[in-house]
Amino acid sequence: MLKRPRTDFWQVGIVPIAVEDADAHALSAAREHITWLPDAGRWRYLADPFGLVRGDALHVFVEAFDYRVKRATIERHEFDLSFGPSDLRWRGQATVLDLPFHLSFPQVFEHDGETWMVPESFQAGEIALYRATDRSLDRWERQCALLSGLPGADASLVEHGGRWWMFYTLVGAGGRDQRELHVAHAPALAGPWTPLAGNPVRVNREGARPAGRPFVAHDGVLTLPVQDSSTGYGGATRLLRFPVLTPERVVIEAGAERLTGDLVSDSHTAGLHTLSGCAGGFTLIDVKRIDRSRGRQWLDFKRRLRRLLKG
Repeated sequence: MLKRPRTDFWQVGIVPIAVEDADAHALSAAREHITWLPDAGRWRYLADPFGLVRGDALHVFVEAFDYRVKRATIERHEFDLSFGPSDLRWRGQATVLDLPFHLSFPQVFEHDGETWMVPESFQAGEIALYRATDRSLDRWERQCALLSGLPGADASLVEHGGRWWMFYTLVGAGGRDQRELHVAHAPALAGPWTPLAGNPVRVNREGARPAGRPFVAHDGVLTLPVQDSSTGYGGATRLLRFPVLTPERVVIEAGAERLTGDLVSDSHTAGLHTLSGCAGGFTLIDVKRIDRSRGRQWLDFKRRLRRLLKG
């Protein structure tokens, strides 16, 4: 008898609290006020949310994964803010980036009058910078590779202390991406980017892979959400603090609190692997449920058969 497959399905939520205040107590207290993105449809899920506020709209960019093709595109979901932070109205969605390789973790941000995105594209062997070409936020063009020749994943950028910093992991054998944190720095967004000589700066499955936009805590310390995969991929999120971050020296303080899916959901309790703040006092999260049905095996068989017939 074939072993039942394990299929992860993620759900994205918008929590009306600032990321600086997003501890376990605050998330649990806000669970009845979370706005959840629409269901993605059969054999699909949405994950890795990042947001931008423009006027009366909140734009949520997500990984849109489809098990039928085993890769993801980047979607933009728009919400009307006119009715208040706890009564967001979904306006619609659009696919904004669709390339021949897997895309995820679409960190979006504004800088020097432009809107930028750094999506995960490890299958392309680079960490690349994209620019929105108009105000719709639906059209993007690749500007340059920030780091090339490496399988970088979940790159998280922030301007801090007069320099640009990038936190990322590397995909590799034995779940390397779930236990290593790497750091690079640059004098400007476009680079040149220099990985730290001491990389990886942290090796620990309890918190290394980036899990959202870096932010400055109430006490002024740069803070990075990271995945805790000690109980399985994306099982929880923790916070790493960087009281010292220079090209020569990195000091990390690891938070003990685990933020888990059961804090905010009754149905998706198996993981929480994104904690991403955005303007307007919102924190974007994703939570996971695990499906054990055999339908996934039939789906995988059909996909392999299509590949053989094309070959």
